[in-house]
Amino acid sequence: MWSSDATRLADGLLARCAFGPSAAAVTCAVSGGADSLALLVLAARAGLAVTAVHVDHGLRPGSAVEAGAVAAAAQSVGAAFRAETVTVARGPNLEARARAARYGVLPAGVLTGHTADDQAETVLLNLLRGAGVPGMAGMRVAGHPLLALRRAETAALCCAVGLTPVADPSNDDPAHLRNRVRHELVPMLAGLAGRDVAALLARQAALVRDDDDLLDALAAGLDPTDARALAEAPVPLARRAVRRWLTPELAGYPPDADAVARVLAVAAGAATGCDVAGGVRVERHHQRLTVRRAPVA
Repeated sequence: MWSSDATRLADGLLARCAFGPSAAAVTCAVSGGADSLALLVLAARAGLAVTAVHVDHGLRPGSAVEAGAVAAAAQSVGAAFRAETVTVARGPNLEARARAARYGVLPAGVLTGHTADDQAETVLLNLLRGAGVPGMAGMRVAGHPLLALRRAETAALCCAVGLTPVADPSNDDPAHLRNRVRHELVPMLAGLAGRDVAALLARQAALVRDDDDLLDALAAGLDPTDARALAEAPVPLARRAVRRWLTPELAGYPPDADAVARVLAVAAGAATGCDVAGGVRVERHHQRLTVRRAPVA
């Protein structure tokens, strides 16, 4: 498996990865595609105690066979293996529901094989959804140790070590917006710009993450329940403080821009309360903002 060329390639890629300390126990989500197989190979090469987990969504014929290929790959690099099966009904938002089901059976802190190309697509998708600065920051390095690598490099590593990636036809299905971004939007932007826009977007995300972290740190010093302090704060910090405050109240989903604006209006005295989402309401009493929930019927 480890020819001199494969060793040089793997060690060169590993130097650009963000794995933890050697001998740490990690779980890698491995679908069988080139990126996740490269994750498995590099994590083992880094000296980590790796468990590869394959999740079968049962959405296409023969998907269960892929677990065997992942198990063989795990054995070849000295990693443990576990197979999981989830049930995902076909219908709207299939991609999001499959992702939620997948992460539901994976442990916290699981490592995934997302690359710089995935990062670029994520930034563009977030831009299309109006996600603001946090969306432009893209994926965080934590849990994504291959973010500095490119898809062509993960494919080259698999070839070098003799692993054959699984071809997932859903990655070419135009019904999924990410696939259209990957196969249509990114190439079009590259043609217009005359440069590698995936690398450009990934680099921009890293820069925006620094700004995002600074704004988060500043917003952490602002008490979002203090109406006067919130009303007097710079609007970008006030917005961020409100999102930080209300996201846990909304099951981990940040409030949208309109809801944040309504809360800031309450803080400024334009209203005594406002609805946010999901039965959550913010009210002002004696210059303090509090969260109220609609009674369950």
